[in-house]
Amino acid sequence: MKTTLIDIENVSFQYDYTQVLKNISFRVEEGDFLALLGPNGSGKSTLLKILLGLLKPLSGEIKLFGEPSATFKHREWIGYVSQKSNAFNSGFPATVQEVVKSGLTKKLGLFKRPGREAKGKVQEALKAVGMDAFENRNIGELSGGQQQRVFIARALVSDPKLLILDEPTVGIDHENVQSFYDMLVKLNREQGITMILVTHDVDTVSNRISHVACLNQTIHFHGYKNEFDNISQNALDGWYGHSVRKIH
Repeated sequence: MKTTLIDIENVSFQYDYTQVLKNISFRVEEGDFLALLGPNGSGKSTLLKILLGLLKPLSGEIKLFGEPSATFKHREWIGYVSQKSNAFNSGFPATVQEVVKSGLTKKLGLFKRPGREAKGKVQEALKAVGMDAFENRNIGELSGGQQQRVFIARALVSDPKLLILDEPTVGIDHENVQSFYDMLVKLNREQGITMILVTHDVDTVSNRISHVACLNQTIHFHGYKNEFDNISQNALDGWYGHSVRKIH
């Protein structure tokens, strides 16, 4: 039987008087590769912040790895990769190795210096994303796709069991998107890392994901990818609030 990593029950949230999430309920189990879909303003970013412990829900219950989110102590088990274009200054003077090593801070503590074992972890993480040959390069010299692989290595270095990626292909040219997603599949299937991928690019990832969740203030659908493929166009348009095009 699979372990439930995220269990969300009737979670709601609002900013001032604007309700953003309403009675959200779904589970993510060990080994899942979940694509989280929804229009702009649907609450996806807010939901991620709640999962990461940055926001507290107005109501409802969240369990992470079987423990209440409020008392969950192992935040290093959850890796997070944001949209690179919104989170990183490419002129920052740091090598690839230094960027990845910074991902050990929450595991080692702010003032503890990483030793030989940590260096090995950095090299393992870079190898997992195919960037081990670039460890001494300055991060600003890399392409957008290469930089995003480095940020994933930074998230991997603390041995997460769950990896959350918020539209990670922003800034990556179309030719390299396929190989980027192939890398995620390899991490999911070979290393057993559970994935939550926020994306608008469901047509590109459709043959790689295992589950889909459609969010627009509430969860309109959560299930296996092949079940999502059979959803009617009218239902999908209703969830999004406008006409959308679903590509197989």
